[in-house]
Amino acid sequence: MSILIGAVSWLFQIYGLLILIRVVLTWMNTDPYQRTLDHPLVHLLHRLTDPLLSPLRRIIPPIGGTIDVSPVAALFIVEIARRILVSLLSNLL
Repeated sequence: MSILIGAVSWLFQIYGLLILIRVVLTWMNTDPYQRTLDHPLVHLLHRLTDPLLSPLRRIIPPIGGTIDVSPVAALFIVEIARRILVSLLSNLL
């Protein structure tokens, strides 16, 4: 069962890393829907992270109209969910 806990924790950490990679890509001005960087991995990254980031963007407005803090909130949510799920799984053992 500890393998399951480790795998769940690892998956949440990977998802957090995907969010961080997406943030770094925004600094490079890579819009997945423009021809500047039309790469399948960029499209995959957006498809994986949009389900969490899009609702947060509707709730949290950008600071000063330009700084998007929804990835920070998403990282907090992912970490809290990881800790709760790992705790629940470890209590089942």
